[in-house]
Amino acid sequence: MKRFGFFIAVFALAVFTVVSCCDNKQVSFQRVDPLEKILPETSWSHPYSEIEEVAAGEHATFQFTLRSAWNLEGLNLSFEALKDDAGHALESVTTGFVDYIHVGRTTPTPGRDAIQSVSGMYPDAIIDDAKDWEVPAGKTQPVWVTVAVPKDAAPGVYKGKVKVKGKGVNLSGELAVKVYPVVLEEPTLWVTNWFNAAERSLKHFNPDAELYSEEHWDYLRALAEVMKESYQNTILISLGTIDSKAEGDKWSFDFTKFDKEVEIFEEAGVLKKLEVGHIGGRVGLWNSPFGVNIPGMTEKLPIEDPIAKNYYSQFIPVFVSHLKEKGWYSIYCQHIADEPAGDNYQSYVDIAKFFKQYAPDVPIIEACHSHNLADIVDIWVPQLNFYADGYSFYKERQAAGDEVWFYTCLAPQGNYANRFLEQPLLKTRLLHWINFRYGATGYLHWGLNQWRGDDPSYESTSINLEGGNILPGGDSWIIYPGDKKLYGSIRLEAMRDGIADYTLLQMLSKKDEALAKEICRQNVYEWTTYDMSTLHFRKARHEILEALAK
Repeated sequence: MKRFGFFIAVFALAVFTVVSCCDNKQVSFQRVDPLEKILPETSWSHPYSEIEEVAAGEHATFQFTLRSAWNLEGLNLSFEALKDDAGHALESVTTGFVDYIHVGRTTPTPGRDAIQSVSGMYPDAIIDDAKDWEVPAGKTQPVWVTVAVPKDAAPGVYKGKVKVKGKGVNLSGELAVKVYPVVLEEPTLWVTNWFNAAERSLKHFNPDAELYSEEHWDYLRALAEVMKESYQNTILISLGTIDSKAEGDKWSFDFTKFDKEVEIFEEAGVLKKLEVGHIGGRVGLWNSPFGVNIPGMTEKLPIEDPIAKNYYSQFIPVFVSHLKEKGWYSIYCQHIADEPAGDNYQSYVDIAKFFKQYAPDVPIIEACHSHNLADIVDIWVPQLNFYADGYSFYKERQAAGDEVWFYTCLAPQGNYANRFLEQPLLKTRLLHWINFRYGATGYLHWGLNQWRGDDPSYESTSINLEGGNILPGGDSWIIYPGDKKLYGSIRLEAMRDGIADYTLLQMLSKKDEALAKEICRQNVYEWTTYDMSTLHFRKARHEILEALAK
């Protein structure tokens, strides 16, 4: 049953559009643009009747709003499969009620188009197994529908219905999808969202599970399935999954848990690049130098320390040999230490050079704040604003043969695209149009499921860090824990569809590069300036599909 939670009723003077009348109760049920974020206090939204246009292999999304002057109880969702005139059907349909998430601390530097919620609640989690859902009087409830279109779907227009039934309620909404004679290619954009499978995260998923039990592996399988559905193809595996044992100066290594994690993602079909976690980190605050981790030691040691040299001179060759035996070496890249900056880059370089002595062919990947790493880093992942500021430098690195991705986290804020709860959904989708616009071939985010607190996912997602930094609402995670299952979010779906957009733009670029670039430019003008009209966005998508269909 749906919890009512934190809600400010502001409906007293609201005027309702009557779409259905059930047992003399006025209920508004209307379709709205799925790129529109509907707040609990929203009493009116722009009606939307556009047909959803997709390539075969994409997802079509629909959103409806449900609102009543009376409490609604016992609500359940169902659907009629979408069919075309020839009887072909789209049967992979997911329905869900969108749950509201509380943002306690607002983003310190919001953008010009930040969404202001009177209640502090924002729509995000998609509860796709809800039973007997309740909607309080005067609260607007979004209903979400996702249609997964198979790659072998016949071109044409498919029509179906979503149904809402409950006590005194029997409603339906029309679904219509146009499938173009275009098949989405396998996405080539590198995408990584760092996952957390530690004890606290595991307990949110299954309170009775123990680390490295069968239930723990079930958790990773569930994470892998979410990643697969959202086109993630790069997996970060922590070095902490490797058990190391010392006998005097000699070390031995057990890769059992590491291998199990990698194999789960490999079996799920999401392991295209193996991103191995950091060797070290800062020994103190932000400006402090980097040290390396040694099993059994709490403090980090400089790489020059004899203990550190002894450990890594044994570990790196054995690890490389193991990856070659498992067939993973060709997709392996290595993190050294997160976010090297101007004050500590030399200690980073020292560790990286030591690593390269034993693994000269392994690409080093890093989220970085410094340009002083040429001929050290092979896959540069600057924060989006640093990417903008140093764009000419990163173009030079690409010309020299390096890869360039970008990442977002608690920054950049302001008018930059990100995936905060307070931002328009279109802005999150346009992240991967930025990839295409500026030639970045990958995207990294630290927070797939970095849940915190006793019930962080539904109570508050904004976190105040020591020193004044605030993790904005939605920064730490983009999926939600249920009872031994995971829920997606409307932000995750926007990112998934943005990756599909990137792929379609890449496909169009092979046919007409100038047209693909111009369509993208008309939506992403500059680094912080985007066309935020959803109508214009739909026209751009239409133009892409029409051009590809010719």
